[in-house]
Amino acid sequence: MRPPEAVVAAVSETVLLTGGAGFIGSHTCVVLLQAGWQVVVVDDLSNSSEESLARVKALAAGELHLHRLDLRDTAALDAVVAGYDIDAVVHFAGLKAVGESVADPRRYWDVNVGGTLSLLEVLDRHDIHRLVFSSSATVYGDPEVVPLVESARLSTTNPYGRTKLVIEQLLADVASADPSWHIVSLRYFNPVGAHESGMVGEDPRGVPNNLMPYVMQVAVGRRPELVVFGDDYPTPDGTCLRDYIHVVDLADGHRAALDRLGDLPGWRAVNLGTGEGSSVLEVVAAAAAAVGREIPYRVGPRRPGDAAVTYADPSLAHELLGWRATRGLSQMCVDAWRWQSQNPDGFRTG
Repeated sequence: MRPPEAVVAAVSETVLLTGGAGFIGSHTCVVLLQAGWQVVVVDDLSNSSEESLARVKALAAGELHLHRLDLRDTAALDAVVAGYDIDAVVHFAGLKAVGESVADPRRYWDVNVGGTLSLLEVLDRHDIHRLVFSSSATVYGDPEVVPLVESARLSTTNPYGRTKLVIEQLLADVASADPSWHIVSLRYFNPVGAHESGMVGEDPRGVPNNLMPYVMQVAVGRRPELVVFGDDYPTPDGTCLRDYIHVVDLADGHRAALDRLGDLPGWRAVNLGTGEGSSVLEVVAAAAAAVGREIPYRVGPRRPGDAAVTYADPSLAHELLGWRATRGLSQMCVDAWRWQSQNPDGFRTG
């Protein structure tokens, strides 16, 4: 498929994206370039590919620069930031596998929290005080009430989630101590899908930790079947219910947050979700419809720590950011399958 015509606005500001070569970061690059931002990416490429940004450049005109570095290398980060007139930052960089965080918590605290501390030090040194943080709905833990609002009780069940929550608390403290900061923590629910061109999408290293990429790898023949973790939950079909959001809607949410940051002093959290839940079996059925054949699966035992139902109340995002998700589950699956079928091995070309 030919990439769509890029609509490019007049260049106005420069944004630094940490972890910008990853799944959400690369899609956000496309959206921001098309909106007229100049984009500077810093990424250590430990869980992403430089090829993703090569494809971003084919999709969207504008200035895109990549610097390969670890955020914890404060001197290297400082040198990059000093070379640009950066107006705002989107902070994606970090480790994100729950099971891995349980097995190696010290690494997660070092990379996620340590990297954020290094970033804040450099930003403050260069008087850059506009920041959008890639947070997660995992900070809500096993919810007491759904839909989840931003004022809900916060609780985490694994080291990955705790690093997200601690970073949020750190950002709130930083903004409280210095009123020049404008910080929004975007709490994502379940990002899925891919760019409509099929040129960029989700390319996890190793065995996918999330449902949609696993389903798509089964569909393309990389894995024999899906295991559904439990079918005896108190939901209509017995499988867990989640709020899935199209990654391009999510990228649009970052653009909206950047556009509104100047009017949002201090720190605040905002949910990015659809406000609707889909069960595991509903996702499998929608994926099968997109693929054109059944997705083989079997039911296994429950996975420890899985909540039965989790979905967002996204009304604050509309109120503060003027943002709403517009793409439904069917489109998420169609776009995810276009990406996977055109790129059965992800960004690896040989």
